[in-house]
Amino acid sequence: MFNVSMKSQSRVAEFTVECFPDISPIPLFIIILIIYLSIVLGNITVYICISVDTRLHTPMYIFLGSLSIVDILSASNILPSLLSMLFTQQKTISFNGCMAQLYFFIYLTCTEFFLLAVMAYDRYVAICHPLHYALFMSIKLCTSFLVGTWTAAALEPVLHTVFIANLSFCSSVQVNHFFCDISPLLKLSCDDTIHVEIATYVLGAIVGLTAFTLTLLSYVYIINAILNIKSADGRRKAFFTCASHLTSVIVFYGTSLSLHVRPTSTYEPRHDKLFSLLYIILIPLLNPPIYTMKNKHFKEAFVRCFKATM
Repeated sequence: MFNVSMKSQSRVAEFTVECFPDISPIPLFIIILIIYLSIVLGNITVYICISVDTRLHTPMYIFLGSLSIVDILSASNILPSLLSMLFTQQKTISFNGCMAQLYFFIYLTCTEFFLLAVMAYDRYVAICHPLHYALFMSIKLCTSFLVGTWTAAALEPVLHTVFIANLSFCSSVQVNHFFCDISPLLKLSCDDTIHVEIATYVLGAIVGLTAFTLTLLSYVYIINAILNIKSADGRRKAFFTCASHLTSVIVFYGTSLSLHVRPTSTYEPRHDKLFSLLYIILIPLLNPPIYTMKNKHFKEAFVRCFKATM
């Protein structure tokens, strides 16, 4: 997958990951283990209920099921290795393992950007064109959106990963982080990394701004349509259909912007590690309750799934 130069390979075979040296590892291990199990359990419950109950085989729930898979994979890309390092105190990761972790971190982040934009469009059609919803959001079109989302997101991290894989890491192999992210890896390189930073910001801006613009436009039309509804009860019901997704969008973009939108020169390891941990655990942990706590149809599906297993 990665075009790794001989120069890089000859200088580093593995990295040492610093993790959280100022925090007692066992309590942190227990906390992160509980959070990780909660993430997996919550999201896999959502996915299973949507898969099993045919009443939920609609675009909105199909997209939600895909989001649950993204959240499970995102957490599983990083948290199990962090748990292993905390428990064993063996804080090393191979060069290829580090590049793979970096690739999938970017890939799954981009997938969530695109998926939230598609879900916003789905809510736009449901509220602004309810009579044509079945036509505009058919299962076939829904599947095409999902295939396009996962495929486009897979292409975006390739240049990031190839550029970083071909840097020389000749000064240190200790990553001042708890996983392989772009900024701490660039800090280790003795090459001029300006071209990598430019590529990172340009590609990130293309993906982020495209997804954000599509999401924002959808909600501009949604809010305008809701405000034009005459009855207060009608406005409340219309807003309720997109409130969960809007909450998820705010949480996702808020944490993403606080983590990624800053130059590498302002990278401060201690703060970035805390922000990164918050970003990695908060979104997949909150998405299941955000989307299901006040969702009558999902609650009914969950009860039916639970009774079927008894």
